[in-house]
Amino acid sequence: MRKSAWLLIAVLLAGCSKDVGPTEAELKARWEAGNVYPDNYKRDLLAFMRTYLNDPTRIRGASVSQPARKSVGQGERYVVCVRYTERKENGTYGAPKDGAATFVANKLDRFFDDERDVKGLCKDAVLGPFPEMEKVTR
Repeated sequence: MRKSAWLLIAVLLAGCSKDVGPTEAELKARWEAGNVYPDNYKRDLLAFMRTYLNDPTRIRGASVSQPARKSVGQGERYVVCVRYTERKENGTYGAPKDGAATFVANKLDRFFDDERDVKGLCKDAVLGPFPEMEKVTR
């Protein structure tokens, strides 16, 4: 009998408890706190591409956009678009490739290379020369 009384008290107290998770406003504030302009976006993008590409030393026609806030996921993030032509194993250059990087708290967070994702994120991007990417070494 004592066990059932304690169980009843526990159930009643649990019903009185309040959800202590973050409010919607707190979640939005946390998301927005990550929206810091990425001052070193080129450096971060170069460091990533050095590991992402099979041969980062043979790139040409590289271009990049300035960081711009775009709708990504639950809200907005700073997005940088990039275009480059990579040398193939047979020595020829293929079609240009496009990518988009999102930044959170001034750091590269995610890189998109799926054509559909990149097209949506970079449709209005203005690309300028990115000669630093063409000079990457291993």
